[in-house]
Amino acid sequence: MVSDSQVLPLAPVRKSLLWLVAVAFFMQTLDATIINTALPAMAASLGESPLRMQSVIVAYALTMAMLIPASGWIADRFGTRRVFFSAIVLFTLGSVACALSHGLGQLVAARVVQGLGGALLLPVGRLSLLRTVPRSQFLQAMSFVAIPGLIGPLLGPTLGGWLVEYASWHWIFLINVPVGVLGCLATLRLMPDLRGDVRRRFDGVGYALLAFGMVAISLSLDGVAEVGLRQVSVLVLIVFGFASLAAYWLHAGRRADPLFSPTLFKVPTLSIGLIGNLFSRLGSGCMPFLVPLLLQVSMGYSPMRAGLMMLPIALAGMLMKRFTTRLIQRYGYRKVLVVNTALVGLTMASFCLTAPGQPLALHILQLLAFGAVNSLQFTAMNTVTLRDLDAGMASSGNSLLSMVQMLAMSMGVAAASAVLGGYTGIFGNAQPLDTLHAFQATFATMGLITLTSALIFWNLPPDARAVQPNPPEVSGQG
Repeated sequence: MVSDSQVLPLAPVRKSLLWLVAVAFFMQTLDATIINTALPAMAASLGESPLRMQSVIVAYALTMAMLIPASGWIADRFGTRRVFFSAIVLFTLGSVACALSHGLGQLVAARVVQGLGGALLLPVGRLSLLRTVPRSQFLQAMSFVAIPGLIGPLLGPTLGGWLVEYASWHWIFLINVPVGVLGCLATLRLMPDLRGDVRRRFDGVGYALLAFGMVAISLSLDGVAEVGLRQVSVLVLIVFGFASLAAYWLHAGRRADPLFSPTLFKVPTLSIGLIGNLFSRLGSGCMPFLVPLLLQVSMGYSPMRAGLMMLPIALAGMLMKRFTTRLIQRYGYRKVLVVNTALVGLTMASFCLTAPGQPLALHILQLLAFGAVNSLQFTAMNTVTLRDLDAGMASSGNSLLSMVQMLAMSMGVAAASAVLGGYTGIFGNAQPLDTLHAFQATFATMGLITLTSALIFWNLPPDARAVQPNPPEVSGQG
């Protein structure tokens, strides 16, 4: 990052760069949430069951998780302007391909292309700010860029429901096209062409091992959800996935410049934070997928109404940010995360009591409670994971955290789909009441998984507290 003595206060060009990165971040986070309320309509159009549409979400999140570890090297090698421009082009072309899809396989393939672009937008945009904005103004710049990351999930479900109800599901992808065209033009004009000073060799073997491990484990969970894989194939994928991840860490221990050095895990808060992120997000990460499905499939909500019902989660999450720092400063990370993880699990499990005919106010209160504790959870997990990293480890640790977040999202949706599929087999799906019982059991199970992850955070140092007055968000996932 440039020093304060080298750079004058933010010039108009840097302010424009902030807007460019912020809009790209908004486009990415909007697309990650806008699809949730559209899944039943998409399933009907493609001739699929709405309970088997998880691969549309998993493909996008898993592709992002795979590419994030390579994003820094790609930007250093080819330059921030070229990579950012290519990311917007890929994201836009993937959006068009999604809208033109006539089958689930085509849609999943298009989401992979979209994920390739989305995975590079935030890391490369953040890198361009890191290298152009003065150190004293970097936190302010990142806070500005983070605002669209909060607005995207706020608007996404409602906008998706509105487009499905009054136009068609194809428009949830086509709205990206004009934004993408303007983004390409702005990138050529505003994005600096920055490259790394040292061109290190890319750890291709390590990347292949890591990527294969993530894909194999996620696909094995998708296989349990009955997407066509036999039980033997699921077992083989699980074994090969974990073997590939183990092989990566052995490989990384022998290499001078691995993607992620095993020495990172010598920092207790990082290792505990990463493991806690993975397991707690396995549960809570499936909620944006499960809740709109429950409301539409089992309770008869329209797409628009289901989207509006997601607003309390986002609003409560934004309001909770004001109290997060004070809670962590007063009680410390360990107490906050142990208690709050349990609360996240319990609020998730409370959705097993949801049934038609209940007062609307009760459902809104339930969603507000989940949004508040979930927001506190994400912020606390993110900041404790990176708080003790020195300058040499910060970039690598942040990339690893981003990868774990996206991996947990894909695995969480796949796991929830597997659980829902299992309970659907028990209760049946002939009547809406049958699927309601399957949903209720799924919420209870995923809530229990989240509840047990509180034990991981018990291992945090008891004296770890927030030191900054406003801990920055480290990614768009919390």
